[in-house]
Amino acid sequence: MDLTLQLWAGVFYLTNKILFSLAEGKSAELKRTMKTAGWVVYLLGVPAWVILLVGKHNWIAASIEAGGIPAMLLGLYNALYGHNAAKWFYNHLVSFLTYAFIVFGISYSFYEFGGIKTLSQGFELAVMVGFLLGGYFLARGNLKGWLFFMLMNLSMGSLMLLQGKTLLAVQQMISLVFVVYGFVSALS
Repeated sequence: MDLTLQLWAGVFYLTNKILFSLAEGKSAELKRTMKTAGWVVYLLGVPAWVILLVGKHNWIAASIEAGGIPAMLLGLYNALYGHNAAKWFYNHLVSFLTYAFIVFGISYSFYEFGGIKTLSQGFELAVMVGFLLGGYFLARGNLKGWLFFMLMNLSMGSLMLLQGKTLLAVQQMISLVFVVYGFVSALS
């Protein structure tokens, strides 16, 4: 079951990064189609990641994966209906939820462990910041999202390697290549 979950999580998240990175620099219609597909596969990969992270008691990272769903839905909505198509209220609600999960995750970590005391906690916090802010900024069409995804991929890859999930560690490094490509393509 563990290998199946790793494949599910890895394939869907890697497909998302490939679609997002290759969409940069394409015609508006092709970019919209690729981004829409990217957001859908991103959402479909969430359950496997949450199951795997909970199984290793990575509560912060698991809550962040689940907590990123509002930003993913915003990205999907904007991809379908045009950049920043979501109404003011929904944009601000997603923004609030994104920052609330960051505060919650950090607070819970300090409460549970009495501070940052393990290497895996440090990786989880970096994943949290990279994932939530990366998803949020990309959902709003802001290129800073790529930089935060770089942080997330490096941190999650390190966490997965630390926990013996080699397949997901490799997937994160391959994803990093596509994240860098997407960022560079978006700059041109």
